[in-house]
Amino acid sequence: MGPIAVVLDHTTATALHDPKDPYNEAVAAFYVQASGGLGTLYAPVLSLAAGDTERPGLFTYIHGLRFIRIEPFDTDAALTATELLHAGHSWAAVHAIHAARPSADYPTGRYLLTLTPDLYEGTGVQAVHPDQ
Repeated sequence: MGPIAVVLDHTTATALHDPKDPYNEAVAAFYVQASGGLGTLYAPVLSLAAGDTERPGLFTYIHGLRFIRIEPFDTDAALTATELLHAGHSWAAVHAIHAARPSADYPTGRYLLTLTPDLYEGTGVQAVHPDQ
């Protein structure tokens, strides 16, 4: 088995940003693994922008981390986001869902690391809590 691909949503990005967050160390462990080549972390740009409205500085912090790739918000992501917004999902979640779903590059999808896995039920993603 090769390195795993993991998408951070706004909740786990916020936990990584805040050293006092009770899940900071659990999320930071994924970052350490990525720095060692054991996986790749992705942060959807729209999720970061939405998270930054509640936690100013979040986007700049995550963007500055060497071992996290910012996932761009392209036309395919916008189409998915529109569908998900109409279905009642939040702005903070829609890009993370799109990034974690199966795609040409990731036929089985990417894991979605979140503090709120229940928000992603029925979306076709593998949402996992960092303590699992």
